[in-house]
Amino acid sequence: MGLLPGEALWTLAVAVAIFLLLVDLMHRRVRWAARYPPGPMPLPGVGNMLQLDLQDMLLSINQLRRRFGDVFSLQLAWKPVVVVNGLEAVREALVGRGEDTSDRPPTPIYEHLGFGPLSEGVILARYGHAWREQRRFSVSTLRNFGLGKKSLEQWVTEEATCLCAAFADQDGRPFSPRDLLNKAVSNVITSLVFGRRFEYTDPLFLKLLAILEEGLKEESATLRQVVDAFPVLLRIPGLPGKLFAGQKAFMDIVDELITEHRMTRDPTQPPRDLTDTFLDKVKANENTKSSFSDENLRIVVADLFIAGMVTTSTTLTWALLLMILYPEVQCRVQEEINAVIGQVRPPEMGDQARMPFTMAVVHEVQRFGDIIPLGLPHMTSRDTEVQGFLIPKGTTIITNLSSVLKDETVWKEPLRFRPEHFLDAQGGFVKPEAFMPFSAGRRSCLGEPLARMELFLFFTCLLQRFSFSVPAGQPRPSSHGAYSFLVTPAPYELCAVPH
Repeated sequence: MGLLPGEALWTLAVAVAIFLLLVDLMHRRVRWAARYPPGPMPLPGVGNMLQLDLQDMLLSINQLRRRFGDVFSLQLAWKPVVVVNGLEAVREALVGRGEDTSDRPPTPIYEHLGFGPLSEGVILARYGHAWREQRRFSVSTLRNFGLGKKSLEQWVTEEATCLCAAFADQDGRPFSPRDLLNKAVSNVITSLVFGRRFEYTDPLFLKLLAILEEGLKEESATLRQVVDAFPVLLRIPGLPGKLFAGQKAFMDIVDELITEHRMTRDPTQPPRDLTDTFLDKVKANENTKSSFSDENLRIVVADLFIAGMVTTSTTLTWALLLMILYPEVQCRVQEEINAVIGQVRPPEMGDQARMPFTMAVVHEVQRFGDIIPLGLPHMTSRDTEVQGFLIPKGTTIITNLSSVLKDETVWKEPLRFRPEHFLDAQGGFVKPEAFMPFSAGRRSCLGEPLARMELFLFFTCLLQRFSFSVPAGQPRPSSHGAYSFLVTPAPYELCAVPH
């Protein structure tokens, strides 16, 4: 068969272009609905992709908010998106309209890792029976293994002792605290999920953390955003494996640890951890339509490990940075520690009630650090309204949590680190409604109680044992974070001098 003549090729090209424009208009028709939120005009095919800084979506969203208001729309390729900003609108979307907005958008980008209709885990699971089942299971199982009890508190305190020993080994020399914080926080979640603690020099542990770090870099890459907007690219042979090699390697290690559990599980003994408990559920539900399956176990375990490690260790990295930048705040915390706890016994959760300034500092670190500024995406499961605007079923919702944590109508000096944001006139601890680093509503972070415990105990243990400072001769580190998926401090070093 010969090649098409030039005239026929031209006709075919015009026909294809017209077809694509019609498809594009079909996907844009949602914008023509009455009371649909305003937003920038999308371009054919790519929507607003070229009008956004994919390396700093937060900056782009804040600029668009100034133009279009607290509720505005975007189109990412053919995906309709509504961005919600400010305390009133975010609370209405997540709490007031929570039944309508608690779904998650489809995530074909993770299918190569085993994510699918019957294996959605818990964090990105669609809003429905499987999500409810896994959330209930995760919360109740973590509670059974000590969350909110003295046993887990002792667990965290013992890990804090190991962390302090590792800090002391630096002998007052300059070092970056990030890796040690990652190891300490990871050990808490591995104890709950895998029933084991790793030595900080364990080769498997070091490999696990290095691969996790690589996976997080892949998550924040520009190409990842492009592939998410144009999932058809995932059909290119070999592309997912090339783009997400770190994430695949992380899942391989999770599989190894689960296989080890399967081989060593003694059904006559109580479960050792969350993985054992899940395996027992799989066996009990093998003849029923349940989210307890071997395929879903690996996704749930990965969800809990990543969520339980990354956010808390990043927040603690912010905490120590802010202590060396604000030595007067560090001194006040240490004075309160000396007055309430002393230097003999370790901190306990019961000490919080008598330590308003330390509590204020821990909360202000979370507010100022603002590490997940855009939260995780939601999706409407039916038509709903926010601030009088219509948001149709199937629309992705981005909640700008940063606009709440940095709202100048709520916080006196939102862009400054100021623990007084959480103190009343008498010096007592208060928590304003706009404090929502863990999001809000039905999909709020299920690990919030664990994170609160770790932040308080690790932070107070470290400040009880050490004074932190900028190394002599080094410039003062920046307090501006680098935005990717998380907002992390720029790399810095400190000196930890024992008291």
